[in-house]
Amino acid sequence: MKKCLIIIFLSFGLIPFGVKAQFETFKDSVVQLYGVVMTADSLRGLPAVSIIVKGTGRGTLTNNQGVFSIVALKGDEIEFSCIGFKNKITKIPTGLEGNQFSIIQLMINDTAYLPAAIIKPRPTREQFERDFVSTDVPDDNIEIARKNTDITTRRILMRSLPNDGREAINLSLAKGAQKYYYSGQAPPVNIFNPFAWGEFIRSWKRGDYKKK
Repeated sequence: MKKCLIIIFLSFGLIPFGVKAQFETFKDSVVQLYGVVMTADSLRGLPAVSIIVKGTGRGTLTNNQGVFSIVALKGDEIEFSCIGFKNKITKIPTGLEGNQFSIIQLMINDTAYLPAAIIKPRPTREQFERDFVSTDVPDDNIEIARKNTDITTRRILMRSLPNDGREAINLSLAKGAQKYYYSGQAPPVNIFNPFAWGEFIRSWKRGDYKKK
């Protein structure tokens, strides 16, 4: 029993040394990677270049001068990507001494060849004027919003679209309140209500009762 206790105490005593050694190993493998990304032809700093540590999902972007800084591990592969340039992959040396590594990454232009477009003029001036006048120009966002908020369009949508949950419950509560309000007596008839007649006349003038 005493031997077991001695082994247990020795094990607990050695655990901190093992954790410390593991931490020192991990600390030695961490690298502060920093540098600048530039164009290969003009040596101009590239802003907004995506820098990703492959396999980890961690990354950063270069600033307006192309400067960046990111924490990685020795042996990690760093991928540089930017629109209009070819992707570049740089590997941090595993035998690097120290915890800092600086690079100057040059990016090469990635040329994209588009199919040729041939532009031909109209045969005559009269045909150009006719086609120009008859061209259907699509509405912009402001005009679309103006049409959607038109009073006639809103009335049609109110009659055609079903009520949502909030409108339905409010209508149900209003009907229930009106029912309890006239409980024990005859409810009024709108045919003798001047306000109802006024709303009817305004609706008739607007053309709400015309067949669409």
